Amino acid sequence: MNKLEQLLPKLVLAPAFLLGLAFIYGFMVWNGVLSVSASRMLPNYEFVGLAQYERLFAMDRWWVAMKNLAIFGFLYVGVSMALGVFLAILLDQKVRGEGFIRTIYLYPMALSFVVTGTAWKWILNPSDGLQKLVQDMGWTTFTFDWLVQSDMAIYCVVIAGVWQSAGFTMALFLAGLRGIDDSIIKAAQIDGASLPRIYWRIVLPAMRPVFFSTLMVLAHLSIKSFDLVMALTAGGPGYATDVPATFMYAMSFSRGQIGLGAASATIMLATVAAIVVPYLYSELRKKP
Repeated sequence: MNKLEQLLPKLVLAPAFLLGLAFIYGFMVWNGVLSVSASRMLPNYEFVGLAQYERLFAMDRWWVAMKNLAIFGFLYVGVSMALGVFLAILLDQKVRGEGFIRTIYLYPMALSFVVTGTAWKWILNPSDGLQKLVQDMGWTTFTFDWLVQSDMAIYCVVIAGVWQSAGFTMALFLAGLRGIDDSIIKAAQIDGASLPRIYWRIVLPAMRPVFFSTLMVLAHLSIKSFDLVMALTAGGPGYATDVPATFMYAMSFSRGQIGLGAASATIMLATVAAIVVPYLYSELRKKP
């Protein structure tokens, strides 16, 4: 009976473990194999070394995608965290109707990035959205046509992403604020410290684990921003808003360059690993 009790959890988890091993890590290995092969329309296992990576890094479109990822990632993570902290501090003041306000802030996170991208595509469309609304109200010289400008369209993606994720970051920071001992704040107030100084010098530094966890989550989402970009701009105008995820999809499924797409996916995996592995190491290592 004791052996059965010990084996039962393993038997229950075994199918999910094996499926995850095959369909997650197995496909990661297969993608790595394709990235060093001569694959085009169909998988071809002729070994070509790093030729696909050389082609990848010689393409202007790839460097545009990397530049867009840097812009989107920096602004998306930075602005989402800044807004999240600001909103969390406001709600931490025990305002009336906090539950209702928190629900409104969190609601966008319940939507998929596809829904968010589609909604903001309507809002930012110069012909039917915000620009037309303001012009119809009498401000005929008002223009907001970033969505159709090659050098500004990526910032529309940032706006949509921040709108969706700011409430999520607020919830994380609010939970962190509520976990701080009130006696520390009261002691600082007795010593004459102002409320902004208390938050800046005492509360926010005590929330370093929350900041780090939020950074990891948002950075991971920014790298995987395929659905938001496809729904909002489809990588356009031209390929001005391409990111590595949309580049990989275009190369693999639209242009019949599976090997090149696999190489770009491997670079994305390495980028995610460069962010996640140090975090896991810092969290899991044994403290002396």
